[in-house]
Amino acid sequence: MTDLLQQLNDVQRKAVQTTSGPVMVLAGAGSGKTRVITYRIAYLIEHERVAPHQILALTFTNKAAREMRDRIDDLLYPGSTRGLWIGTFHSIFARLLRNYIHLIGYTSNFSIYDADDSKSLIKQVMKELGISTDSVPVNTVQGIISRAKNSFIMPAEFQRDASDYNQQKAAKVYEVYARKLRENNALDFDDLLIKPLELFDKSPELLESLQDYFRYILIDEYQDTNRAQYLVAKRLAAKHRNIFVVGDDAQSIYSWRGADITNILNFQDDYQDTAVFKLVENYRSTRTILRAANGVISRNRRQIEKELVSHRDDGEPLFLLESFNEKREADKVGEHIQSLKMLHGYDYRQMAVFYRTNAQSRVMEDVLRIHRIPYRIFGSVSFYKRKEIKDAVAYLRFIVNDQDSESLLRIINFPPRKIGQASIVKLREYADARGVSLYEAIRNAPDGGFQTRLLNALKGFVSMIEQLKMIAEEGTVYDVLSNLYELSGITSLLQAENTPESLTRYENLQELLSMARDFSDHNQGANGLNEFLNDISLATDYDETPESENYVSLMTVHAAKGLEFPVVFITGLEEKLFPLNCYEPEELEEERRLFYVALTRAEERLFLSWSKSRYHYGQPQVCMRSSFVDEIDSEIVMTEGGRSLSDAPLRQRDDGGGYAGRFNGRPAVPEAVRGRGGSAPAASSESDGLRKGVRVHHAMFGPGEVLSVQGRGEQRKARIRFRTAGEKTLMVQYAKLNIVS
Repeated sequence: MTDLLQQLNDVQRKAVQTTSGPVMVLAGAGSGKTRVITYRIAYLIEHERVAPHQILALTFTNKAAREMRDRIDDLLYPGSTRGLWIGTFHSIFARLLRNYIHLIGYTSNFSIYDADDSKSLIKQVMKELGISTDSVPVNTVQGIISRAKNSFIMPAEFQRDASDYNQQKAAKVYEVYARKLRENNALDFDDLLIKPLELFDKSPELLESLQDYFRYILIDEYQDTNRAQYLVAKRLAAKHRNIFVVGDDAQSIYSWRGADITNILNFQDDYQDTAVFKLVENYRSTRTILRAANGVISRNRRQIEKELVSHRDDGEPLFLLESFNEKREADKVGEHIQSLKMLHGYDYRQMAVFYRTNAQSRVMEDVLRIHRIPYRIFGSVSFYKRKEIKDAVAYLRFIVNDQDSESLLRIINFPPRKIGQASIVKLREYADARGVSLYEAIRNAPDGGFQTRLLNALKGFVSMIEQLKMIAEEGTVYDVLSNLYELSGITSLLQAENTPESLTRYENLQELLSMARDFSDHNQGANGLNEFLNDISLATDYDETPESENYVSLMTVHAAKGLEFPVVFITGLEEKLFPLNCYEPEELEEERRLFYVALTRAEERLFLSWSKSRYHYGQPQVCMRSSFVDEIDSEIVMTEGGRSLSDAPLRQRDDGGGYAGRFNGRPAVPEAVRGRGGSAPAASSESDGLRKGVRVHHAMFGPGEVLSVQGRGEQRKARIRFRTAGEKTLMVQYAKLNIVS
């Protein structure tokens, strides 16, 4: 082990060897954070003689967990990680809950609902409560409930503090939704994080036992933890305080899904004797790329200061692409990709195109197809979200947990059994009247006076399910799934249909069967189907990404986090696009962190691209170059004219959206555009008609009503209740509000 530690730099080595008490490793981009975690675990096992089961390592992706486990086995010996608790927050807590959830009134065969299952149940609850999806969209309600859970806010507390219309409606749904989850013996993804806290409150003895069991806790990507994850980790570490967190506040980019940057910023307040190690030696990018990244992120006020240094040479300057519109922007990116391949020998797989929003991919796709450039979009529909896969998985869930009415409703008439919606309504009424589950009502349907045709269909369904349950008790996951295909006739129906779509679905189901066979071969013993379903529920898109194909990668910057490419194109660098509609300092700082992440994905060459005009909601819009470009030292940015940006003609810089092209914080609109029906945006003033009660429209948030207007001049703010987005406080000069009445 001593020899292995020689492979670490001084700071990494000290972090690995500091095994007692709280430790925070601030790992800048490309500085070897995964290496530090894996070496620390290996060091604990080999040098400190810590039993693997006493180590709990929490990650955010299954891929990261597998990579760490493999690296540790390579460092020590094959099988050295046996007994080690390493995995995602969700998978680890799901495993714990299988053992202890009976203490809070569930049974161990609970179902795990994914986002679609959750949405279906929420929609049902809204219908029962008479809440129209026109007034509050299902997605909005689902998002509000999810954020509440991630913040560990329970239904009663949330209902008490609900402030606006959407929250008040969501609060009513939240209460019933939570009750129905319990009735279905089911948890959603957020429950996997908050139910352990309920367990700890219910059983302090269990908490103390787990504290002694997990004496060493390690957390990867700590800047991405939410409130619930923070609380679970803090309570588990409270006794022995051997908590080791690795993260980078400069890469905290997930507040929209509950991540709380204050967890890492305030870590030293929680543990005042924290040993802090800053990893700033970057092994990925050239000095020029890091110079750009350091210059950008230094503008943020809320941060732990550090500056990355490179072990590489200066490399190429950054290259700025300026285009008339998004079509020409995509053309230029395609041309440079071809040039890099032909003249500099890069493979397609070494290049990536980033964009801020998914909608930007469409034009890029069209152009890359024209150029015959192979590409892959990251973030498309994943294998597990395809309809045929979700149908098969719903069968498996129901076989394990016949109280799961959501899965039952998905499969009861698939393949078609002539069990219509009207019959299902009657069956649910029959179940409710007798206080039993829907499946129990179906089994007792002969006593309910239903029509013979329906009874025959239900009898066949029950017979199939009971056969599959018996197979599941003694057989493997493969046995269950292969018999499901045969008994249900799913695959034979798809073959008989014989269309390209049906055959693709058939092939997908065969792939699921192959997965079941592989799982069965490597997971002998009881409860295999539950574990198989856990794996499916917690699978991520990136775990399925092929690594051998030669294609250009297209993705949002969020999807790019954790990846690296020799060549990176960052497109759409325009105000209101990247940064994206920021109205508060915290939002702008997160956008800047996102840009920092984009910059630091590049190893050798980095292209920055923006367009002077772009279609937005079907209308051409004049664009202003992103202020983030101006935050990079202009001496290291090369224009298409072959000059550094600092030497570019003034007219070019103004035309590119520099401050000379701004009008009260907005882009100046050329006369030619106004002549085609466009109009220059008006400057904000106190006489613009914006006042309490006025109805307005916003390009992103839609229609809304002004609640109040405060401040003067550039500091003028409007608080607005939007129909679908809830209450927002916007800076008037940037909001581009259209007064409706």
